[in-house]
Order: sequence, then C-alpha cells, then structure tokens
Amino acid sequence: MLKQSLLKNKRAVAGILLTLLLLCVMLLFQYGTNKSAVKIGILHSLTGTMVISEKPLVDALQFAIEEVNAKGGINGRQIEAVIRDCRSDAVYCAQQAEQLIVREKVSVLFGCWTSSCRKAVKSVVEKHNHLLFYPVQYEGMEQSPNIIYTGAAPNQQIIPAVHWALEKFGKRVYLAGSDYVFPRMANIIIKDMLTANNAIAVGERYLPLGSSSMNGLVADILRQRPAVVFNTFNGGSNFAFFAALNKAGIRADEIPVMSFSLAEAELASLGTLDMAGHYAAWNYFQSLPTAQNQDFVARFRQRFGAQVVLDDPMEACYIGVMLWAQAARETGSFAPAVVRQSVLRQTLHAPEGVVAVDAETGHLWKTPMIGKIREDGQFDIVWDAGMAVEPQPFPNYRFQDEWYKLLNSAQQGGKP
Repeated sequence: MLKQSLLKNKRAVAGILLTLLLLCVMLLFQYGTNKSAVKIGILHSLTGTMVISEKPLVDALQFAIEEVNAKGGINGRQIEAVIRDCRSDAVYCAQQAEQLIVREKVSVLFGCWTSSCRKAVKSVVEKHNHLLFYPVQYEGMEQSPNIIYTGAAPNQQIIPAVHWALEKFGKRVYLAGSDYVFPRMANIIIKDMLTANNAIAVGERYLPLGSSSMNGLVADILRQRPAVVFNTFNGGSNFAFFAALNKAGIRADEIPVMSFSLAEAELASLGTLDMAGHYAAWNYFQSLPTAQNQDFVARFRQRFGAQVVLDDPMEACYIGVMLWAQAARETGSFAPAVVRQSVLRQTLHAPEGVVAVDAETGHLWKTPMIGKIREDGQFDIVWDAGMAVEPQPFPNYRFQDEWYKLLNSAQQGGKP
C-alpha cells in the first residue's frame, strides 16, 4: 500500500514537473517571439535616374526607425529594416515588393516615388492584403485600402500653387515634364484651372523619364516667353532642365519656374547651378521656423552630419513610420490589416505641423506651402494656406468616372 502511494505521488510530481516544463517552454517561446525584431520593407531607388530623389528617403526612414527603437521599440520589440533597391524601374520594384512580403515576411512596406512605381506595387499589396506607406505628392485619382498616402493630394499642392502663380506672374504658362502618368495627369488638372481662370498654355512638352536632352524644350520656352513654367520633371532630369535654362540665360526674374518635384535634396545635388528665385510647392520645407521642426532638423543633422538637408518626401517618410508605430502600439499587432484600421484614427504632431489621417481616403490632412529658392539651396516660405487642408484625391469639380477616363488617357501618354 505504501509503495502504491509513493508511486502515485511520484507520478503526480512528475506530471506537475512536466506541466511546469511545458509552461516554461511556452513562456520562453512567447517571450522570444515578443522580443524578436519586427521586419519592415523599404522600397526605394538607390540606382538609376531616381536615385537623386529617393536615396535620401532611405536615410529618413532609417532615422525614424532608430528613434522608435531608442524609445523601446514597439511593445518591447525592435524594428529591423529590409532594404531593396528599386533601380528606378517600376516592374522590378513590384517584384521586390512581392519578395519582401512572401519571403521576408515584412509587416509593412515603405516606398516608391513615381506613380508608375506606386501603381505597380499597389497591385502587389492589394493581392496580399498588405500595407504600403507612400510618401510623395502625386496626381491623385486613387485610393486603396492597402495604401496610406503621406504626400500631398492635388488640392494640397498642385491646385493652390497654380492659383498662386497665375495671380502673381500672369496667365501665359508653359507645361514641361517627364513622360509618365504624374506629369500628364497633373497637367490635365492645371489646364482645367487655366480654362477656369482665362489663362492659356503656350506650350506643353514631355520628355522620357531620365532624359537629359533639354535644348529643344528650352529653345521653345525662349520663343514663347511664358509668364511662368510649371515643371513636373522628376529625378535627374531636373538637373538637365535647369542647366539648360541657365545656359540659355533664362533668369528666375524673367521666366520663373514653379516645380512640383524639386526639393532641398535635389537642390543639394544640383551644386553650383543658379537656382535662386525659382519656386516649389510642398507641405514641408527644412526652413520652417517652428520649434518642432528645428528640433527635428537638429536631431537629423546630429545623426547624418551638419551639411545634410531635409525635404518634404523625407519628412513624409518619417511621418509614415511614426504613424505606423503609433497604430501598432495601439493594437498590439503587426498584422497589416489590423494596423491599417488603427492608422486611420491617428494624428501626429509632425515637423510640418499637426497631421491627421483621413479615414475615408487614407490620405493626410496637410498644409499647402510655396517656397522661393534661396542662394544657399534652402527656401523662403512665401505663402501657406494657414491650416491643414482636407485631402481630395479626386478633385471635386468632376465626377470620379470622368477622372478615371482622364487618368486612363494620361496612362496611355495622352491618347484617348
């Protein structure tokens, strides 16, 4: 009887020990899972014509990640960036997005510059019900349940800048840009505004993305003598365009240029070109004199060096990481579908001011601004809207069906 009792006790103790052991293994597994790094994907061009614009965005994203990690990460987990070079090629970038989602199991993607790149990656994130943060102003005509747009919609950049320029400079304008969907769609919007304001386009030319042959374009600008040029060139073509303007002796006080994809990072790369006096429209400038922004600039320069510059798409990248981190903390999850629902409720005291995600469109409320280029490559802010503006990815003076038809035309190079 005693032996049976002892045997039962031993079995009971063994069972308890086994249960405790299994519990410890489960806790260790859970602890290890909770504390492992969270992978996020970065998709920007580190080579090709877009490198001048996109390489600085990788620095901005890494800076935001470092700041989040320095404060303990997200619910105790650090963020690890997995970077892929898009090579200034939309198709290749979409392939990299697929690999980051399927092979690397990233929790979110941050990336793209051109609209052709965004549209290629859009189909990938929608296929996998994943999440992309897109940081650049664009032509609008889009919203996706799988994209958060941290750059400007047309009514937050293109439309107010054109109104301002027509009033300040006059109503004879020239349209020049890269030959893809953003410049063509932007110019459709601009031409609508010209009609509404009894203004005219005296010229409209597109050159292949990355083109450096600008002499014919600049000669035509000289012949037409517009009151202002609206510039939608992207990447390295900006360098060639302004170099040709300088060579032709076109000065900013004679024919000013209003740019929509030219910021501090590009100006720093343009070097000794005389750019002072021309204009650009954004929602953020490094020279913004608020304490919030100047602290942001000081922290960034402490990390990357006193000569580094910041621009709107870089700040929009930083905003994207911070909004995503806030949402992940709130939900306690990194699942893209779960985080996105929380992102749609987020606001942030950003370097540009308070921004909020518009729950209906997935775009941000942002304040339009116009800057005049200084000799040091920074901007004097000459106008701002005074408040954050509700995003309208589909400007409200047309029905969405009409916009889609015009977008289809722009995607086909202007052919109906």
